[in-house]
Amino acid sequence: MVRCRRRLHSRMRLYPSLEILFMSKLRKVATASFRWGWFVLLVLLAFGYMVAGLSGNQLLRIDFRLDSQTVVARQVDSSAMPAVKNIEQTILPTVEKINADRNQRLNRLGLECSQPSDWLTVCRRLSLALVGNGLSLEEIRTLEQIDESKRERMHLENLLQDQRFHHYWAERWSRFLVGTDGGQFIVYRRRRFRIWLAEVFAANQRYDQTVRELLTAEGLWTDKPQVNFLTATFDSNDGSADPIRLAARTSRVFLGLRIDCLQCHNDFLGNVNLGDAPDLREGMQQDFHQLAAFFSSAKTNGLQGVRDGEVDYSYKYLNDEKETDVEVGVPFLPGLLPVEGKPRARLAAWVTHPENLQAARAAVSHVWALMFGRAIGETVDNLPLDEPTHPMMDSLARDFVAHGFDLRRLIRVIAASEAFRADSRAEFEITPEHEQSFAVFPLVRLRPEQVAGAIIQAARIKTTDRESSFVLQLLTMTGTNDFVTQYGDIGEDEFNSDSITITQRLLMMNGKLLRELVESNPILNASKHVGMFAHDTPQTVELLYLSALNRFPTSSEKKHFVSRIDCSENTDEAIEDLFWVLLNSSELAWNH
Repeated sequence: MVRCRRRLHSRMRLYPSLEILFMSKLRKVATASFRWGWFVLLVLLAFGYMVAGLSGNQLLRIDFRLDSQTVVARQVDSSAMPAVKNIEQTILPTVEKINADRNQRLNRLGLECSQPSDWLTVCRRLSLALVGNGLSLEEIRTLEQIDESKRERMHLENLLQDQRFHHYWAERWSRFLVGTDGGQFIVYRRRRFRIWLAEVFAANQRYDQTVRELLTAEGLWTDKPQVNFLTATFDSNDGSADPIRLAARTSRVFLGLRIDCLQCHNDFLGNVNLGDAPDLREGMQQDFHQLAAFFSSAKTNGLQGVRDGEVDYSYKYLNDEKETDVEVGVPFLPGLLPVEGKPRARLAAWVTHPENLQAARAAVSHVWALMFGRAIGETVDNLPLDEPTHPMMDSLARDFVAHGFDLRRLIRVIAASEAFRADSRAEFEITPEHEQSFAVFPLVRLRPEQVAGAIIQAARIKTTDRESSFVLQLLTMTGTNDFVTQYGDIGEDEFNSDSITITQRLLMMNGKLLRELVESNPILNASKHVGMFAHDTPQTVELLYLSALNRFPTSSEKKHFVSRIDCSENTDEAIEDLFWVLLNSSELAWNH
């Protein structure tokens, strides 16, 4: 063997051209192997991506037969049924009370009420409210496996445990608590604050505990995310917490009162009534600035972050010649304010006191608005002390306090109420008064992120959640962000129901996102999956309606679109066109 190798080596020395040819061939083989290796790797990655995006541990099978009703369905957890029943029994007295409040008001006003909605409509409302998009075809088929009377409650319980709910509500509450501005990057971490809120919702932490943590937060904004509630105002007060902005935010968020105007002058128009019932009075400048004085105790202490200190607040009131030292104080129910303790701790104890029903009303108002897409009264954060916004609100607020400030219980009660389950259509003429009194479910335009979430989820057979493939989650996130930016983010004004603009309509019709979602993509898009697995054209139309609008088509709709698809020379293009029409419909863009 050694002799052969030496002989080969000697021959190569004698024939250098042969050595060059040999090495050249070797390099070509290595290059080809390298290229094929990359090709195989890409194929494996693509296969893994498809499998991750289209399957899961709970996946049964892809089967579009209507009689089996198992279109990418997940196994129903039968062990959860008794727990759902126990929850229903627990909240039943409260649900009956708020239903009685609603009916009493409707009778007094002489208003008729609509019939209850079907289960699919109610479940779509729940999904829009809690995760920001409609139901997936997978979720619909899963719910069809259980008794119809239990579907709404089961869907709600699934959503409350879903990480999508925790993160979606964290963003919605972040806007309410700290706004949408970036603030000073060095001392403000909005993303960290939002993640902390998601953890709060995941743990179902008591609402009053969350409020106390926000109002009394100390430390660094990176180590203690709650501190960002304070540092969000650093950009307007030379690197310190801004007492005026914090007072305005606290009064709106935690008290449901707009007393911003009292910063500059007393209330001359009778818009702000404060004090204690039945002896209410007009709002004064002192009311606002005494509330702001609590936050002057939040001192910035270098690397230690925010620390509590002494109250140091002065203000020059209107028509005064010089500034006045302002003591801390609350605008109503002063007897509930603790006499001793740190300033912000005293304020937090007053806000979360069980007898401070106004603070509970503020929480109920915001949760109600997130569930319905509109406020229970004229506005979400302006609940007058001198007149009840709606009798249902006080009943909900008292139950909220009595049951440990439990947000999930509050959501369950609202979701089970006749007001939430009412149909948006009725045999009688619907007036604005019907919607204001919740005799019918109000028609509310979806917010931009809900529109994006609805069309993205509609284009996927499976639920797009944290269990989806990383690539699919990335596409969903980037698609949503780009769409919302172009569609128009409404910022903190979460419940603005202005009509859709021409620019927004054009984006829906011609935008890149919608075009990519309806095209015949065999890996991702529902339009292609329906064409591949539906056994006939009527079922194709049904599945597209369920995916896009979360309802079955009417007989006339089915007949019309079946004929259009059957007459088409290109079935795939006809399916794409129908899907595009459904996603561009006004029905998809409204909560109803």
